[in-house]
Amino acid sequence: MAVVLLEAKGVSKSFPGVKALDKVDLVIHEGEVHGLIGENGAGKSTIIKILAGVYTPDEGSITFQGENLGAGNIENMLNRGISIIYQELCLVPYLKVYENIMLGNEPCKRGIYSAKEAKRRAAQIVEKIGIDLPLEAETGKLDIAVQQMVEIAKALSRNSKLIIMDEPTSSLTNREVEKLYKIIENLKKQNISVLFVSHKLEEIQEICDRITVFRDGQFIETRDTKGLSRDEMVYSMVGREITNYYTTTHVPTKEKILEVRNLGKKGMLRNVSFELYKGEVLGFAGLIGAGRSEMAQILFGLYTSDEGEILVNGKKRVFHNPSEAVNAGIAMVPENRKEQGIIPQMGVGYNITLSVLKQFIKYARVNKNREKSIIDKYFTSLRIKASSSEQIISNLSGGNQQKAIFGRWLATNPQILILDEPTRGIDIGAKTEIYSIIDELAKQGVAIIMISSELPEVMNTSDRIVVMKHGTVSATLNKEDFSQEKIMHNSL
Repeated sequence: MAVVLLEAKGVSKSFPGVKALDKVDLVIHEGEVHGLIGENGAGKSTIIKILAGVYTPDEGSITFQGENLGAGNIENMLNRGISIIYQELCLVPYLKVYENIMLGNEPCKRGIYSAKEAKRRAAQIVEKIGIDLPLEAETGKLDIAVQQMVEIAKALSRNSKLIIMDEPTSSLTNREVEKLYKIIENLKKQNISVLFVSHKLEEIQEICDRITVFRDGQFIETRDTKGLSRDEMVYSMVGREITNYYTTTHVPTKEKILEVRNLGKKGMLRNVSFELYKGEVLGFAGLIGAGRSEMAQILFGLYTSDEGEILVNGKKRVFHNPSEAVNAGIAMVPENRKEQGIIPQMGVGYNITLSVLKQFIKYARVNKNREKSIIDKYFTSLRIKASSSEQIISNLSGGNQQKAIFGRWLATNPQILILDEPTRGIDIGAKTEIYSIIDELAKQGVAIIMISSELPEVMNTSDRIVVMKHGTVSATLNKEDFSQEKIMHNSL
């Protein structure tokens, strides 16, 4: 008989203009990996922040190890044995690894901090979960995957009984994901529970014992994952069948719009060459660190190349900043929407119109009607779900934030649109909508560069795929040659 570690009953939470949770339930057993799935805006982030002590629920009860958790308090939850590893890691980059592991739980002797004891305890924790960490290394200089292991060790320094992982594989390679799975299995053996929040349903199927589904702030069901199909999970999440995840009705032209010749930048790229045609979706695949994002950033003027040429409509161009790239008809949806995309404290409408202020502001006078028409156009065409254009964008789901960033750059009427991991951290329903938007833009003649670490995504949306490795192009594949094996062979 499974032992209940945590039980949430009838938990509700409201924010201005939105009810994030409406009487939801969640039961987690000791020593299990429990998946939490749902569309963006389903309430997943709200419930995990309640469990972490960031928010206090408006109603309902939560018990942990048989005792009421009480009011939300981060320190209280940590001391009780609940830790959370956010998608954006919460480490101090300039501290050493062992210092981060013991952060907030530093050992002291007679009121004086003992670095020696901190390092000894950190080493014990690392050994306990079976990972190898460079304890003396500066944390910020390590790969993101290693930093994530530091976060897990940090959680265990608090003797955590429940570790919440929010999109833990979003920045990891396949090999790094396998390492994470092994660590999670080790945690299970020690009777430590994991609440695994992810939009990647194949991960949920592989690693989780049971799943709970939220939809529109409500509890839908809890089920064993064994024998549960992807289609069943999708139906439970969105309340309808999605029969076609990918839309590919566009037909690329033979009109060349961009040519990159032998592009290079020291420490980033070398001898990168490719062509892009009007109405084409050109996919870019490769491992993390292969140079895909750096190539995109040079095309958008965030970096200047050391060598090579960029030709837009046959004309040589050198972009010293994004403004020059935008003027040449290039737009870019960046990889990290929270750091590089949204202005989190401002409204949705502000975020959409940020790149086209000249269209409705002249001599410090604002044409409110013109501004509203721009906002309304992209609210409607991109189906952005928000209470109004004034709603703070950081309060929207990840999928709707991403659509607003799409709107910002579509408002510039680009000829070339660069998409760097455009569906990272968003649910299957929002992904399907974005694939449809990409296809529609290509039909309108926009040339699209699609950078993605998800091979099914890049294969099903692209007309050709450029594979990068170690900062250079290792292969260019036509549609008839697409296969995961060929892409991985040229990536390694």
